[in-house]
Amino acid sequence: MAEPRRRVFEPVHERLRGDILAGRLQPGDSVPSERALAEEYGVGRHAVREALKRLEQAGLVRISQGGATRVLDWRDSGGLEVLLDLLEGSRAMPPPELTRAVLETRATIGVDAARRCARRATPEQRAEVRRLAELTAAAVAADAPEIDDTYAALWRAAVVGAGNIAYRLALNSLVMALEGRGEIAAALRPRDTADLRALGSAIAAGEADAAAAAASRLLEPDVDALG
Repeated sequence: MAEPRRRVFEPVHERLRGDILAGRLQPGDSVPSERALAEEYGVGRHAVREALKRLEQAGLVRISQGGATRVLDWRDSGGLEVLLDLLEGSRAMPPPELTRAVLETRATIGVDAARRCARRATPEQRAEVRRLAELTAAAVAADAPEIDDTYAALWRAAVVGAGNIAYRLALNSLVMALEGRGEIAAALRPRDTADLRALGSAIAAGEADAAAAAASRLLEPDVDALG
C-alpha cells in the first residue's frame, strides 16, 4: 500500500514543532516570518499559516495579528497531544522522565476509572469488564498472543464504565503514545492472573475500593519498571 501523500504544510509544521519541543526555540522566541518560511520550504503562505495555526491549537505558539508569532512554554500551555509529539520524536526508547509521565498518568486514570466503574457502570458493563478480565487472565496463563489486545479491551471497558469522557479521550492518547513500541508493550504485559480476576470480580460486584486496589496492583509496578 502506498504511503499517504504528505500535505503541503507538514514539513513546516514538523520542523517548527521539533524545534520548540527540543528547546531550539525557547519560550518567548519569535518564529521565522511567514515569508522566510515560505521561501525556505518552497510553499505558499497559506501552507505556512496552516502550520502555524496547528501549532497554536496545540498550545506551542501564540499568533499575533500584525506582530511576531511567539513560542509558548508547552509545559504550561500544551495538552496531551504534545505528549504524543514528544514520544514521536523519540526514535528508540523514550527518555525515562517521559516514560514515567505516561505510565503515572495511565496508572492514575486506571485506578480511578476502576473505582468509578464499580460505582457507576450498568450491570451489563460490569459483567463485560469481568468477562474481559477472565479472558486476559486465561491469555496470561497460556502465554497467548492475544494478551495485549484483551488487556487493552479490559481497560477500555473499565474506562467506558466509569462514565468519564475525559478519561476516555486521555486513554486514546495514551494508547497512541505507546503504540508501535513493542519493548514497552512487552514490559507492561500483565503477569498476575489473581489481580486480573480480582479486578473483574470487584467491578462486577460493585466493590469500588477493592476494584481500585486491584487496579493499583496491576498498574503501579509498571511505573517503577519503566519510569
